[in-house]
Amino acid sequence: MLTRRDLLKYGISTATLSGFAPRFARGDDGGGATSPFKTKPFIQELPFPLVKSPFSTGSTCLAQLPTTGVKAGPGEHQFINRDGCAPVLAYTIDVHEALHQFHPDMPATKIFGYDGTFPGPTFHAKYGEPVLVRFFNNLDAHHVGFGVPSITTHLHNSHTASESDGYPGNFHDSGTYWDNHYLNILNGFSQDPQTTDSGECMNTLWYHDHRLDFTAQNVYAGLAGFYLLFDDKDCGDETNRDGFQLPSGEFDVPMVFGDKLFDADGQAVFDFFNLDGILGDKFTVNGAIQPFLNVKPRKYRFRFLDAGPSRFYALAMSDGSQMVQISSDGNLLSAPFPRSVVTVAVSERHDVIIDFSKYQDGDKVYLMNRAEQTDGRGPTGNLLNPGDPLVEFRVTSFHATDVSRIPSTMRIPPPIRLDQVVTTRFWEFNRGNGQWTVNGQIFKEEEIRAHVKCNTREIWRFKNGGGGWSHPIHTHYEESRTLTRNGRPPAAFEADRKDVSVLGPGEETEVLFNFRDFHGKYVTHCHNVVHEDHAMMIRFDIEP
Repeated sequence: MLTRRDLLKYGISTATLSGFAPRFARGDDGGGATSPFKTKPFIQELPFPLVKSPFSTGSTCLAQLPTTGVKAGPGEHQFINRDGCAPVLAYTIDVHEALHQFHPDMPATKIFGYDGTFPGPTFHAKYGEPVLVRFFNNLDAHHVGFGVPSITTHLHNSHTASESDGYPGNFHDSGTYWDNHYLNILNGFSQDPQTTDSGECMNTLWYHDHRLDFTAQNVYAGLAGFYLLFDDKDCGDETNRDGFQLPSGEFDVPMVFGDKLFDADGQAVFDFFNLDGILGDKFTVNGAIQPFLNVKPRKYRFRFLDAGPSRFYALAMSDGSQMVQISSDGNLLSAPFPRSVVTVAVSERHDVIIDFSKYQDGDKVYLMNRAEQTDGRGPTGNLLNPGDPLVEFRVTSFHATDVSRIPSTMRIPPPIRLDQVVTTRFWEFNRGNGQWTVNGQIFKEEEIRAHVKCNTREIWRFKNGGGGWSHPIHTHYEESRTLTRNGRPPAAFEADRKDVSVLGPGEETEVLFNFRDFHGKYVTHCHNVVHEDHAMMIRFDIEP
């Protein structure tokens, strides 16, 4: 299959090839086009993704899975036969095309969907309960339009073996399936399980397509969903006094943000030739354009996820009330951090607690996006006033018992051990000859840019080479600790464990990794997924 780079290289018009005929609009700056539909805000309720149920359980769960189609991979799973690593829950996900209603004022839109939904179903996983997920690719092999019927699923940012990581080159086509083994286990388990640290537990993860050269298109088409990890502290039960007692159940609300552009038929539009980044004019939350949510006068936990492809968010309450940030990416913070504006770059997750107890019955307050962004390069740095309303919160007078709390202390990460660092690497993210590069080179799947020894620590320096772009840099496999930002200590909400290092124009960060347990191939890339696909990414291999 030709990639987009092949098409551009050979000067072939995408409209001439079946399967490569995108609907696209050409805005001058990646943000100039508008959808023809007027969509009245706040007339549909915020949808909640379905919670995924296992197909089978117990020691024989794998034998009970269906085997429709051809197995594409992998051949073997690392540690699958190790005590405590064998799956006890098995799931199936059917990836296929479906129709989705983004708004009542629009026709249904064709999407790619995990189980045919957008977002895909939410996984509720627990530490100590390994799972295997069998992804069936039932996309139309003759699909026409943006996106390709070829997938690989990345659980961002699980501590996962290479063969289950959704490595971009491990894609499988329509009519095949692939098994991903998620151990739900603490980092360092292979060295001495007694020395693993609960401060490295993760909570809010997400899974999405990562197909080489087509990540932006396939995720934009709908391939994204939440994967929530729980343990004995972040346990999903606010009545459990041995846990953190964070808001739970109906008061734990995942929100995936994505902006889209639609054509006159109500179909999503993707600008195939825009290499800077793509902006839409319709703001969706959990697949609904500007929904409302009825809330009780009590505390809620909101899990914010920016699924891109290129828009950054600066989330704020319309009345200026503070939110309390409790996590950054997949990790609870050491301590809660009150903020009036929470910035979220593409692929970042930030959990916040909002307390509605001060409002009266019938009050309405809005979640706003105050980030000014005029094109796909990134935000300007200015805050709009008031900004764009994303969700209308409607406060009700229903009885609201609230036993949840905001702990003063949460995850204390392990100490930073600079004395055990074995090397420092430098990566500059730049634009050259019309292509996105890392250290002046584009991604080549077969080229290993770093050989990393397993169970060692390294410092990686990330630099934005300029040009006015912003790059959220994501490294697979391990969380990092930010040591410096522009030569200074990071802010409190960035000092704990993260998996995305956001580089504004001209910025530089220095981060510490501790690469443990698994071997194999992984990637680091810009998560403005248009940049990733064109080919701002490197491969690194973890080796014995």
